[in-house]
Amino acid sequence: MTGEGARLVILDRDGVINRDSPDYIKSPQEWIPLPGSLEAIARLTRAGWRVAVATNQSGLARGLFDAATLEAIHERMRRAVEAAGGRIHLIHHCPHGPEDGCDCRKPRPGLLHRIARDLDVPLEGVPVVGDSARDLEAARAAGCRPILVRTGKGEGTLVRGALPAQTEVFPDLAAVVEHLLAEEAGHGD
Repeated sequence: MTGEGARLVILDRDGVINRDSPDYIKSPQEWIPLPGSLEAIARLTRAGWRVAVATNQSGLARGLFDAATLEAIHERMRRAVEAAGGRIHLIHHCPHGPEDGCDCRKPRPGLLHRIARDLDVPLEGVPVVGDSARDLEAARAAGCRPILVRTGKGEGTLVRGALPAQTEVFPDLAAVVEHLLAEEAGHGD
């Protein structure tokens, strides 16, 4: 399945894979998957897609949790995805706060560029699934395909409008995956 070069999809974490919280996800116990998200990632994995996660984690800069706790949260996420039959190939996070001026905090595209470099793939047209305008703006800045889910902050993002051109909107990650796999089947060899 990887012979012709596995396809890549990049997911935001909070609000796309797991429940979001205005108080941040500060422990592995607070990481709770959204209904259908683990199975959706497993479907992508089985279809030969690589799944990467790009997530802003300013809770690190704010002192709400440390790097070891973030790794424990990500380990819980990886294990949950694997238990459902899927795989997350790569997770990159931005540890900076909004005022730090880094190039990796979305809406800047630095995290997406790091993923592309680490996986040695071009970003052009890669689906980037997020629930906030900053996810979509990072996708557009990197030449990716912006996809908004209505979970997490997605409904509010949609109501506020001003989405990047050609942003696609779906109810949740499972619906995105259904669409990507149907699209792929329609363009089969």
